[in-house]
Parts: sequence; structure tokens; C-alpha cells
Amino acid sequence: MTASLAHTRAHICPASDLQAEDHTPVVIVGAGACGLTAALALHRLGVQCVVLERDAFAAGSTALSSGFVPAPCTQAQKAQGIHDSVSWLAADIQVKAHGQAAPHLVQAYVQHIGPALDALAEHHGLPWQVLDNFLYPGHSAHRMHAVPEKTGAGLMSRLQAAADAAGVVVLTQAQVTELWADDVQRIHGVGFLRPDGQTERIRCDAVLLACNGFGGATAMVKDLLPEMAEATYAGHVGNDGSAIAWGQQLGARLADLGAYQGHGSWAVPQGALISWALMMEGGVQINAQGQRFHDETQGYSEAAVHVLAQPGGVAWNVFDDALLTFAQDFPDFVAAQGAGAVQHAGDVAALAQLIGCPPDVLQATLNAVQAGIDPVTGRSFKRALQAPFHAIKVTGALFHTQGGLDIDAQTRVLREDGTPLPNLLAAGGAARGVSGQAVWGYLSGNGLLSAIAGGHIAAHTAQQLLKDSAP
Repeated sequence: MTASLAHTRAHICPASDLQAEDHTPVVIVGAGACGLTAALALHRLGVQCVVLERDAFAAGSTALSSGFVPAPCTQAQKAQGIHDSVSWLAADIQVKAHGQAAPHLVQAYVQHIGPALDALAEHHGLPWQVLDNFLYPGHSAHRMHAVPEKTGAGLMSRLQAAADAAGVVVLTQAQVTELWADDVQRIHGVGFLRPDGQTERIRCDAVLLACNGFGGATAMVKDLLPEMAEATYAGHVGNDGSAIAWGQQLGARLADLGAYQGHGSWAVPQGALISWALMMEGGVQINAQGQRFHDETQGYSEAAVHVLAQPGGVAWNVFDDALLTFAQDFPDFVAAQGAGAVQHAGDVAALAQLIGCPPDVLQATLNAVQAGIDPVTGRSFKRALQAPFHAIKVTGALFHTQGGLDIDAQTRVLREDGTPLPNLLAAGGAARGVSGQAVWGYLSGNGLLSAIAGGHIAAHTAQQLLKDSAP
């Protein structure tokens, strides 16, 4: 894997050579949901920090997501009369991951995600609402939280506004390339590249890697996720494996590198995410031969692999007028529709012509979509689809990886022997998640669960590290 990481700019430098006058107690690498959540929590704790972001504005993987966050027992849930529990969410995560999700992280995240969202609402004005008109795959309660925009970009905009209002220092166009460490792997500072090509350095007492996975590192994807080697990458270009590269140089342990979030509903050629809620409410996926090929309600992540296995690596999302009306409640869908992703067919013959499949095969496929249990895939349908039909051509895509630096329940990065590095923390895309070891382990929302809960925990861990190191 070392060769796969050779292209990254992630270096460990000897702390004894560090020359920097500026100092901040905590440096956060990455201004996505994880980094900004941590920065806001540190602000509430009275701890100064600087967030370093490689891009011109804070966005990251979060802005590319639907922005939905699973959480139990929040004030928003209670306000909507929804009963849920921490143990239910933990159980749902482990069922989806076939029991392979790291138990200590599952417990930590499910316990902290509710307080994290409540704190963002109470102290920073994020107006959470719970999506209660459908259930995402694998969830036993309505617990998906969203801001009113119902997009990841909307969530990031509100987190950035909260950071601005709190006076959190976020330096954009600051790509971290160096961690300065001593002989016991304590980080004393970071170096970051500026737009003019100069490297600036700052001393610190603790570092949180809230930066990236490796979905944008082609060689690593080919090595570690071979089934996605040729898939469209729909994630953030900053996911270049830097966090893993730093960790390897420091002797950190890696975990769950085969886990990732795929998505089986990436519109082509528009390049837009189509909400899986459409599938959950009765839509189906049909291949170029006019056939369904999986139980769509099992999850959108593993659906990516199923779609890519079809002729041409594509499928068609097929639905009807009632589902079109339902989907138009999602801004991302409306945008994709405006871009021409949604095509229309008055009857089965027209739909078959659109897909390019035999009409008799397609007719038989749609005839089998009836209220009750489909004997072939085991899917339960509420009703049949009614003409006229609507269809979107989609492929499978890789969104973000779910493996990375191994961490404990306090988000401390662990060495190969299981002991924590002195002052290096990781969460979100930089660290292992709670999706087990494969694509099928990803429960809807696991990415933002790990990012926001992990950022919340990391802030409190950083505060404690500073107390412990104080003279």
C-alpha cells in the first residue's frame, strides 16, 4: 500500500526542525461536517482552534451527500412524537454490518449523536427536522434529521454560518501537507500549502484529522476496492488518502479498509444523485434486458455493485406519477429533473423503447410488481406501478470510503499495538467507520453519523488532552 500512497503530499517531519511562531491549542484538518462540528464544540468548551481547509470554501464530502443524519432521542424527534432509542440505532447498525461494525465506536457514536445535534440546534441555531414520511433501508424508526434545505450543501452552509457567528477561525485554501512529530509520535505542529505556493506552519498541542478517506486515490481504490475500480467516483477530490499516509508513517493501525458507501442511483449522463427514497416507496430498478435484478430495499450502497454488474453497468429507475410527486419533495431530485434526468413513457411499449429492451419481458417484469411479496427477490410491495411511467438512467458510483485510521472510543488514533498516539485524533472519513468491512455494511447515514458524532467526541477528547498536558 505504500506505493499506492506515494502520490500524496502527506509527510511527517521531525519536530526538532519545526520553525513556527504562531501557535493554537488545536488544529483541525478539514472543514466538513466533522471538522466544523468539532470546532463549534471546542468553541463552547472555551478552547481555541484553527480549521484548515484545502478548498476555497467549506464543503467536502458532506456537501455532496443528501445531508441526512440518523440520531435517536433528539429534541427534534420528541417534538414530532417519534419514539426511538440508542439501543435500537446500535442494533440497526450491527444488523446491517452483519455484526462486524466496531462495537466501541457504535456505542460511542449512537450515544453522542443525539447530544451533538441538540447542541448544534440549541447553541448554533441549526433547525433540525426529522423526515417522517418514509424509512430508509435498515432503520427501525424515523430518525433521519435534515436542515430545511434537505441537502448536504444546505447543511454545510448552516454549519459554516454557525462557525462564522461563533468566530471560529477557518482558513481556506490551506492544504495540510506536513505533520511535525517527535520521537514518541507527538504532533507539535502542521504545515499547509497556500495558493501562492508557500508553505506556512503553525504549532499546536493536538491535531484532529477530519479530512478525508481514499475514494479519490485511484490506486488505493483499485487495490482495496477492486469491484469499484471502474466505477464513477462521485465523492470529493480531496479524499486522497492523506490521513492514512500520515498514520502509516506514524505507525498507526488501519481498519475496515474494505468498507465504503456506494450508491446505485447516480444519474447518467447528468451526474446527479437520485434519492433512494424513490426506491423505498415503490420504485424499481430495471436493466437493459427489461428485468429487475435485486431487492431494491436492501440498501443503496450495495445497490452500486448490483447495478454495475448489469449489461453496460447501468439500470433504469422506473416509477409512476404518485412516486414522481413524492420525489419532488427532495430538492436534489428537482435539480436532477431540471437537468433532464427524468424521462417519460405513456405505456409499457414506450418504456421498453426508452430502455431498449423487449416489451414482453418488461411487461412480465412490471406485472410481477404487485401488492405483496415478490417471490424472486423477496421484496415487499405496497402496490403495483401505474402508467404513465417515468424513468431515470443510472449507474453505480463510489461516494466515500468507510475504512481508515483505527481509533478508540475517544477518537484517539491507535498504534499497531493498540496504544493511542499522544495527541493525534481522527474522525469522519479519516477514521474507520461503523460499516463493518464491506459495501453491504453501510447503513443509511453512517457517514454523517461518524462525522458529526466523531467531531463532537473529538472536541471533548482534545479538551482533556490539553488539561492533561498543562503544567
